[in-house]
Amino acid sequence: MSLLKEFPSMGSEQLSAMRRAIDGGFRTFSREYGETLERIFDPLRDFLMYSERLLTQSPWPVVIGVIALIAWLASRSTKITMGTVLTLLVIGYFGMWNDTMKTISMIFVCTVVALAVGLPIGIAMSRWDRLQKAINPALDVMQTMPSFVYLIPVVMLLGIGRVAGMIAVVVYAIPPVIRFTNLGIRLVDTDLLEAADAFGSSTWQKMVQVQLPLALPTIMAGINQTIMLSLAMVVITSMIGVQGLGQPVLKAIANQYFTMGMFNGLAIVGIAIIFDRVSQTYGKRLQKHLEVVHG
Repeated sequence: MSLLKEFPSMGSEQLSAMRRAIDGGFRTFSREYGETLERIFDPLRDFLMYSERLLTQSPWPVVIGVIALIAWLASRSTKITMGTVLTLLVIGYFGMWNDTMKTISMIFVCTVVALAVGLPIGIAMSRWDRLQKAINPALDVMQTMPSFVYLIPVVMLLGIGRVAGMIAVVVYAIPPVIRFTNLGIRLVDTDLLEAADAFGSSTWQKMVQVQLPLALPTIMAGINQTIMLSLAMVVITSMIGVQGLGQPVLKAIANQYFTMGMFNGLAIVGIAIIFDRVSQTYGKRLQKHLEVVHG
């Protein structure tokens, strides 16, 4: 009866030995290759620091004007553009400008890296079913793994700081852009592909001139999700020294500063709404444009 009451499990000594072996191997790998990995990621660190300096040291009216222009070009909506300007003015008025710019720079760099890595993977998955079957389980794990767990290996490999936080954010946020790129290309009408074949288009021409343009609205939905996940993870990476709006929130939690936590939390919400509305509206504009072009 005891077997039915207690689930059979590995002995505590065996479990401890297995954990020590895995942790020891990971530490050994970190000691031997940690510096090499840091040098590999030096260009990304420099890119992040450059974008951060650009946003924090530029005159605030110029920054707001550029962001408003981007919002207008993407959405062509006066309401969204004015909301973007008003949100940034309120954030700056309450003394959160520098932290907000650091957060935006981190999201920008992480999104660029996620697109640079995720789009080719999604395109490759759409072309080879075996690759899709191999990568899908990894994406499932990446999307269901608790966000805090991502911090453990990157800190052990790269230490505390911007680079470790950036890698954790990219790994956490990249699955949507991979999945939606794969899905968008696979949803392209086969009749259009057959028409492209009839005109003698090569595989590359079909991909660039037919499949990717038609898949753009779906890909934009994936980019939207990647941006939202990046923003959520940037707050968590404040635990390993990433600067931005997450650090005041972490300080507020530790010291029970309600107002500080609430203000910075609302600033994060404001940024999230800006990114979400602009990217969604741009995706809808692309969809309408394609419907007009292709009837």
